[in-house]
Amino acid sequence: MESTGLTRTSLFEAHRAAGGKMVPYAGYEMPVSYAGLVEEHHAVRNDCGMFDVSHMGEFRVTGREALNLIQWISSNDASTLVPGKVQYSCMPNGQGGIVDDLLVYCISSEEFMLVVNASNRQKDWDWIQANNQWDAQVTDESDSWSLIALQGPNAAAYLRPLTPDTPVDTMGYYTFNQGRVGGKACLISATGYTGAGGFELYLKNEDAPAIWAALFEAGVPPCGLGARDTLRLEAGFCLYGNDISDETSPLSAGLGWITKFTKDFVDSKRLALEKEAGSEKILRGLSVTERGIPRKDYLIENAAEEVIGIVTSGTSSPTLGHGIALGYIDKSHAKIGETVFIRIRKNAIPAEVMRPGFLKK
Repeated sequence: MESTGLTRTSLFEAHRAAGGKMVPYAGYEMPVSYAGLVEEHHAVRNDCGMFDVSHMGEFRVTGREALNLIQWISSNDASTLVPGKVQYSCMPNGQGGIVDDLLVYCISSEEFMLVVNASNRQKDWDWIQANNQWDAQVTDESDSWSLIALQGPNAAAYLRPLTPDTPVDTMGYYTFNQGRVGGKACLISATGYTGAGGFELYLKNEDAPAIWAALFEAGVPPCGLGARDTLRLEAGFCLYGNDISDETSPLSAGLGWITKFTKDFVDSKRLALEKEAGSEKILRGLSVTERGIPRKDYLIENAAEEVIGIVTSGTSSPTLGHGIALGYIDKSHAKIGETVFIRIRKNAIPAEVMRPGFLKK
C-alpha cells in the first residue's frame, strides 16, 4: 500500500481489515467511519462502540514541583486532585485565549499525566516548556501510547470479562485505575468524549491490537471520527479549533467552571476582569427544529437580520432527528430560550438558544 506521509496508529491494520474509511486527521490516517456514521452513533448512544483515539498526546510531568507547573499553566485547580482522579482543564495563552483543553491525571503528588489534542501536541509542548520555571520534568510519551475509547451505557459489561482484577462497574466518573485488560497493563479511565459513559484505555502500542480484537470479538463495533463528532456535539462538548481556540476565552466558552481564581495562573488577572465585566460573546447551544442543517461559520442573526454571532459546530443530531449547533452570540441575544436565526444558504432558520448539551439528563 502506498505511503500517505501520514502517521498510522498501532490499530491501522485492524481499521483496514474492518473496512474503515481512512482520512487525514491531525497528521494521522484515521477512520472516519465503518458501517456508517448514524449506525455507529446509535451503537454508542444505546449500547457500546469503540474508537481509536491513539492520536491524542500524552505528556508526563514529574518532580518535586510538578504540581506548581500544572497550577500555573492550567486554569483549573489541580491541588484538589488525589491519586486516581482526573480533571478537565484548559491552558490559557496569556492573551485571553486558550492554548488547548486537556485532561490532568494525578498519578501521585509528584507525577501527573497530561492528555492533549493531537493537532496541538507540538504547540502544547513548546508552551509548557516555555513556562516551566520549576523543578519539574516533562516527557512527551505520545508515540508510546495507544488509546481505545470504549463508549456507551453498556461499556462496563463488555469490559468486565477482560478486567477481572479491576471493579469497572463501580468506578466513578473521572477516576482511573492502573490495572490489566486482557492480561495487558493498562490505565483504565472512566472518561470519554461522547456523553454516553464508558472508558478510555491507555495501552502500550504493542498491546493495543490484541485488546481491540478481543473487544471486537465480544461484539463491540468499531466507530469512526464522524460519529465521535456528532456524539460530542449532542453532549455539548467543545472541540478545539471549532468552539475554543487561541481567540476564545474560557469564560466566553462557558468554561468558567474550570477557571478557578483561588490561585494564580497564566491570564488569571485578565480573566478575573472579564468575569467581573461579563464576556461580550457567549457560546450557546442552538436547537433547530425546522428543516436545515447548521454548519461551522454559518451566520447567526436577530429578527432584524443583523448578524449577532457565528456557528462554530453544527450537525443533524442522529438522536434527536433535527439540526443542532454551538455558536458564539452577542451577550444581548444569548438569553436561554430566546429565538435567533441561522442563515442557511438563503434562508434564515429559527433556532432556540439553550445551554450546550442537547440530551435530557
